[in-house]
Amino acid sequence: MPRRLFSATPSKLATFADCPRRYRFAYLTRPTPPKGPPWAHNTVGSAVHAALRSWWELSREKRTPAAARQLLYGVWSRTGFRDDDQADRWRSRAASWLTDYVTDLDPDDEPVGTERTVGATTGRLALSGRIDRIDQRGDELVVVDYKTGRVPSTEDEARGSPALAIYVLGVRRTLRRACSRVELHHLPSGTVASFEHTERSLANHVRRAEDIAADIETATAALDAGADVDEAFPPVTGQQCSWCDFRPSCPAGQAAVPARETWSFLAEETAPAG
Repeated sequence: MPRRLFSATPSKLATFADCPRRYRFAYLTRPTPPKGPPWAHNTVGSAVHAALRSWWELSREKRTPAAARQLLYGVWSRTGFRDDDQADRWRSRAASWLTDYVTDLDPDDEPVGTERTVGATTGRLALSGRIDRIDQRGDELVVVDYKTGRVPSTEDEARGSPALAIYVLGVRRTLRRACSRVELHHLPSGTVASFEHTERSLANHVRRAEDIAADIETATAALDAGADVDEAFPPVTGQQCSWCDFRPSCPAGQAAVPARETWSFLAEETAPAG
């Protein structure tokens, strides 16, 4: 009988690789344990992504920098910021990134897809993921991922990203088109980091993803067989515990490091852990 494929997204695999306990909280424990407060940098990223998606949905003549700004304002949230002044300051900053970015885009260069879900299978996995944008470049398609963090993206990041590799496989399988190039568009700096995947580099990412999936299945089977939950899905403590969504439900994480302020990942907005 054929082996049942393990369904996974890049986020699902990364969560287990980072911390098995966090994976259990996110994907196995029901009801899901309470999460900590939302983060301001995620608010910024979500708003920029939503505005860009909506910008491409406008008719050609309406795709202007001013329209991008208004779209951002329409989806902006004050969630996670220290106060209204900080939220307003970052709204202006994000709007500036966005208008600069779309100024350099050709509104006639219609993407093949925006926020497009793609999927692919391997010997062990049924993979899926949602891509920010898929561009047509000559005879090939290109995976574009928007970034809004404080550090510009690098070629090493583009090459090493499991998610981007999975997206390439998904584009090939779902759209039946050639695809090897991935790009990280860092809006704050206006830079693009890219990488051309080879069959070898993709195979390496698939191998790693399948290894993680095998570990997940082993841990899940052990738990189902009666193993101690913290032995099957142990916590991995470290600095990441200061911003983990499940910190309120994890004594080990609380003991490892103090919590960070929800706005402390914003560039030039730092605060001591408390």
